[in-house]
Amino acid sequence: MGVEIERKFLICSNLWRSGPPGVAYRQGYLCRDKERTVRVRLAGSQAYVTIKGARSGLSRAEFEYAIPPADAELMLQMCLPPLIEKTRYLRAHGGFVWEIDEFHGENAGLVVAEIELPSEETPFDKPSWAGTEVSHDPRYFNSRLAEHPYSEWGGSRARDLEFDVRSNPELPP
Repeated sequence: MGVEIERKFLICSNLWRSGPPGVAYRQGYLCRDKERTVRVRLAGSQAYVTIKGARSGLSRAEFEYAIPPADAELMLQMCLPPLIEKTRYLRAHGGFVWEIDEFHGENAGLVVAEIELPSEETPFDKPSWAGTEVSHDPRYFNSRLAEHPYSEWGGSRARDLEFDVRSNPELPP
């Protein structure tokens, strides 16, 4: 059985932007309930279907399979609206690869960093551009963002996010 152990952080600066370009992602959910999610994802020219179980702490069962991109396009039409649109950037830091997701569409303005670990107790060095941890806040789960997009958060957005790339003109986009 595959297991995903993931920690998620808000971005607090644009220092992560120097590096390779990102990859465009489009993903949707065929199922998004408390016990399981079934996701279809187009990542550049690759496509996947992913089944994830319920979370227990920072861990959950995860099964991911490559599928033909043409199948993914058709499956995305079957997904619950809206789709998640984002650009994913990979940045190496402290012996791990961090995934930084810059959201678009109904989630524009939200930027988060994730790190996958071999165990919940694995120590890691948090980069300077990674701010507040939101690993246990379900609002930041992609499946929840598809159901309740960032653009609908209202007043809580300014209170909860420490950095919004659209509102900081001193930093390059």
